[in-house]
Amino acid sequence: MRLKSCCLLLVTLLITHFTFAQQRLPQQRYYNLGDFKLENGQVIKNCRLGYRTAGKLNANRSNTILVPTWFTGKSVDKLFMAAPDQVADSTRFFTIVVDALGNGVSSSPSNSKAQPGAQFPQFSIRDMVRAEYELVTKHLRLPHLYAVAGISMGGMQTFEWLFTYPNMMDKVVTIVGTPDQSAHDRFLWGTQLAVLERGKYSTDAMKTVGALHEMHLTSPEYYYTKLPTEPEFKKYLQAKEAEYVKNNDPYNWASQLRAMLGHDVFRGRDRAKAIRDTKAKALVIVALQDHMVNPLSAIQVAHDLKAEVLELTGNCGHLANGCEADKIKAKARTFMARDVN
Repeated sequence: MRLKSCCLLLVTLLITHFTFAQQRLPQQRYYNLGDFKLENGQVIKNCRLGYRTAGKLNANRSNTILVPTWFTGKSVDKLFMAAPDQVADSTRFFTIVVDALGNGVSSSPSNSKAQPGAQFPQFSIRDMVRAEYELVTKHLRLPHLYAVAGISMGGMQTFEWLFTYPNMMDKVVTIVGTPDQSAHDRFLWGTQLAVLERGKYSTDAMKTVGALHEMHLTSPEYYYTKLPTEPEFKKYLQAKEAEYVKNNDPYNWASQLRAMLGHDVFRGRDRAKAIRDTKAKALVIVALQDHMVNPLSAIQVAHDLKAEVLELTGNCGHLANGCEADKIKAKARTFMARDVN
């Protein structure tokens, strides 16, 4: 899930660690899916998926890692994942960073000429993953992935990959993601969506949504120790609200909110059978103080899968993937390195 403050933190990592000079960043590319039928029967007309690649395929084409974007995030924001010290190290792996539907790069309410704004069809997390599967198998002609790895909404897509295409990859790494939404998550996402809908997708509605979003990115303890008090707080909040309005299309935001609200990897599936049918080894990374994506469901599924788990305990909450990056990198790189061809 692309989360604005999280993005700023992780773009800093990108600037610090990514080895490509700015002019050599992987090029934005697109794959045209044509008219893409969604699981609800609606169709995205002239659907296209954005993506970037880094690194090289090995001789037997077995070293590909797919990285889906977080909430409202773009592939350029996630290129840090391909840095040499990161999960999808592009000096060893062929890394594909995919722009999720609704992010403003891939087909979205903001860029569709045929179905703009409120006319854009409602897609799901499962639809995002099906589109990514087509990109990998039909366009890039890759029959198998070494791994799928994602953060937040990218972690939700990673869980969906695990259960929708259980034979497609050897490993998955989910970071502050979830296989389904808790009641707390639904309250948060549902309230944001209601504010946008009742506010008719206005600037004021987007400001309020931005404030709600920012409030849940970390923990009360973090804000107590880090945020300024009045009158500095008012200036801080106004700056954040302006940032959300400037950087986000409210229809895009709402479309991905709806996708997350409907997310449940076991929807339409027998849970026990789905667990048994998985083939990939999993590493599940959660933040115990996460107020944005509740960690309990991910922990339970990890237990059912007998997967490796890394629990982050700091007060950064959902932003633990930035604040505790060293722990994540150490664990994930060790996990990824096992059994590499």
